[in-house]
Amino acid sequence: MSVAYPLFQAIGIKSDDSVAIKQLASKTGISVERLRYYDKNRILPSDTDLDKICSVTNIPRLKLKLLMGCLDRKTIAAIQNKAEEIYEIIKTDSPSLPADTTTPRLMFKTDYGQLYQGNCLDLMRDMEAETVDLVFADPPFNLSKNYPSGIDDNLNKSDYLEWCEAWLNECIRILKPAGSLFLWNLPKWNSHLSGFLNHRLTFRHWISVDIKYRFTIAGRLYPSHYSLLYYCKGEKPKTFHPDRLPLEICSHCYRELRDYGGYKHKMNPRGVNLTDVWYDIPPVRHKRYKQREGANELSIKLIDRIIEMASDQGDIVFDPFGGAGTTYVVAEMKHRRWLGIEIGSVDDILSRFQKLDQERDYLQQIREGYNCLFTNKTVKVRREKGLWTSESVREKAQMCVKTQGKGKKKALGIQTELDFSGINNRSKLT
Repeated sequence: MSVAYPLFQAIGIKSDDSVAIKQLASKTGISVERLRYYDKNRILPSDTDLDKICSVTNIPRLKLKLLMGCLDRKTIAAIQNKAEEIYEIIKTDSPSLPADTTTPRLMFKTDYGQLYQGNCLDLMRDMEAETVDLVFADPPFNLSKNYPSGIDDNLNKSDYLEWCEAWLNECIRILKPAGSLFLWNLPKWNSHLSGFLNHRLTFRHWISVDIKYRFTIAGRLYPSHYSLLYYCKGEKPKTFHPDRLPLEICSHCYRELRDYGGYKHKMNPRGVNLTDVWYDIPPVRHKRYKQREGANELSIKLIDRIIEMASDQGDIVFDPFGGAGTTYVVAEMKHRRWLGIEIGSVDDILSRFQKLDQERDYLQQIREGYNCLFTNKTVKVRREKGLWTSESVREKAQMCVKTQGKGKKKALGIQTELDFSGINNRSKLT
């Protein structure tokens, strides 16, 4: 059942009653097109239109807001002030868990993890509270796709968000204090779900992952990123050690794409800080890496980065939407305990575990490019071209300190005093 009424239902008009809708348009002076827009998208009419509708229907503003579930802070404050009375009225109408749940089947087990087949809500409701260190969720995006499992991927907006809130509630319940939750979805949906999560967990980051597909969309900006929400349970996460990335280098001349001037010697040789915009996550298209036909698939690089950032070996990682099993495969290779479930066929996931050595080789290639200012290949080429490396620029700067004295404002165009006291102290490096 929907958590809020669309406009027409809220004022007592059937959405297919064209006569009644035209009469409302005539009385209010609001076009039929705009009225249908408000109804279809469950959007509260604009201030002027809202006054007209309330006047014609004799429905008070506040009542219409309540019926449509469009509550501002002032309305929420009024509800809070009357919480005791409201509770007594609605307590018997509180939704209960469905009785027709089905116990998921255990399909596969390793030394680290367990894979089930079934509905994720059925599995989570039987799990103990506060038992999982990291949750990563990649739900269906409600884009009317035909999934092999036969799930309904064409829900109305309110029903889709209500479903998301149901399984997110369970994810929050099973998450340990100081554990982390990552939610992968379209910005369209995460803009709503972040509001829900903000009242239950601590917001850490809205990460934009740049993934471009080459097709045109008329009448709107070209969508070029997915949204990755990052929350933790409590004030801060117990685990946070993100990878550092190498400098961006031109693939032709091998020069850095950003000029760091006289601060090269101060750069952390382990690489630059990870930001909340990720440009280096590739879409999985090549058949060598794609594990299932006719469906999108997450990159190992994405899951590796999340697991590395927010968990330690031995931690429990949970993914309620198995898909192609990328989360489980990466967790297995990184010696995390894992728990997963897929509502459809798990054959693609099982086949991946049969060729884990190939997956491991690919993961190793990815990790070789992390936690260094330049990769080994880049260092070799830059030396051949006479370009600076983290080692050469520090050696030259230190030589200048020895020969000219600490505090001299020369050497490599450095305009500030050189200080190498923190060179081995990671916390002091940029």
